[in-house]
Amino acid sequence: MKFIRLRRIALGLGLLLALPRAVPAADLAVAAAANLVYALDALNAEFVRGHPEVHLTKTTGASGSLVAQITNGAPYDVFLSADVEFAQKLVKAGGASASSLKTFALGRLVIWSVQPGIDVTTVDGVIVNPAVHKLAIANSQTAPYGRAAMEAIAKLRLGPAAEPKLVQGENISQAAEFVETGNADAGFVAMSLVLSPKLKTRGRWTEVPAGLYSPLGQAAVITRHGEGNPAAQAYLDFLSSPAAGAILEQFGYRLPR
Repeated sequence: MKFIRLRRIALGLGLLLALPRAVPAADLAVAAAANLVYALDALNAEFVRGHPEVHLTKTTGASGSLVAQITNGAPYDVFLSADVEFAQKLVKAGGASASSLKTFALGRLVIWSVQPGIDVTTVDGVIVNPAVHKLAIANSQTAPYGRAAMEAIAKLRLGPAAEPKLVQGENISQAAEFVETGNADAGFVAMSLVLSPKLKTRGRWTEVPAGLYSPLGQAAVITRHGEGNPAAQAYLDFLSSPAAGAILEQFGYRLPR
């Protein structure tokens, strides 16, 4: 009987350790790169399911713009960048904790069109297609996906053909909006956007080969504002969980090894 009682206690402790650790009731403000806009809704819903005591709010935008906001005092607790470089930039500026920085996913770039007559079989074919008069990209100075698009164009040696066609969105969500609304005939956007419930039935796309651009490591970091907030660390821990990984893969992200 004593052995059975001890076994039950051990099993109970194991179940408790497997559950998400509760944190004190808190507000948590997450600032995230625009490519995460749809995945973020699913991620946040899953996080709050395990942490109902946390009141979570989100803001999305170009990674570089968010770094500028946080550096200037914007009260965000966690920053999710579309690349590691902007997260490191925030750390170097004194706006985030270096020890908390982690890569939680790898973004993927696609070229996309909703125009029925445009063949998207190959990236270079879209760029040189005479039916493509406007080609959308995100701001290459502040949005990593925009920079990745410019790298791909340069490696394909199609700058002269592409540059007269380029229309620039403030961030990757706005670039996708240009394509969706027909204000651009095609565009370089995040795979996570074209796989979203809103857009997955719209148009056709092809993935840009990963060798044409620098890796888009999605990086998470706790800001100086969020250092004293236990919910911020709980959120970073959650991003490495199997549940978060399943959501990220559903939206086309690769998981870091």
